[in-house]
Amino acid sequence: MKRLNIEPAKPLSGSHFIRHAARAIVTQQQDILLLYTARYDDYTLPGGGVDEGEELEVALERELLEETGAQSITHIKPFGIYEEFQRWHKPDFDNVHIISHCFEVEICGTFTTPKMEAYEQANGMRPVWVNIQKAIAHNRDTLANSDKKGQSIQRELTILKTVAADIMGLDCD
Repeated sequence: MKRLNIEPAKPLSGSHFIRHAARAIVTQQQDILLLYTARYDDYTLPGGGVDEGEELEVALERELLEETGAQSITHIKPFGIYEEFQRWHKPDFDNVHIISHCFEVEICGTFTTPKMEAYEQANGMRPVWVNIQKAIAHNRDTLANSDKKGQSIQRELTILKTVAADIMGLDCD
């Protein structure tokens, strides 16, 4: 898989552990299936942590079902890897080294009601189809002007710009 980072990930001071994540890229023309989170006022790819012993593709399907209600995905194709270090919120480590495995997927069939975790619901997270250029512009504005921004917005902005260019043939710089 290709590297999606503009620059290599730089470790933060203190202890860290590695967390693998599987993230889905689902597109229809110039729209993309994303999660809007009211708490951070941003758009993110659906996906999340891979459980110990879980295969990436299985985690991807589980996360898509939980976060978007997508019942059946097909044509899972590796797209790229994004690596980052973020501050960790629990006392066992200072930081987490996140390795996001991004996949292009197609969804077939209908969607059920998402079954998000309590913290996702509390943060106002909901699945939306949005024009990718609008999502990029929104995340850029949030990154530049909002005090609500979460730790993942730079990752999401970088990946969305790469998806727009490489999959949709759009120039979003």
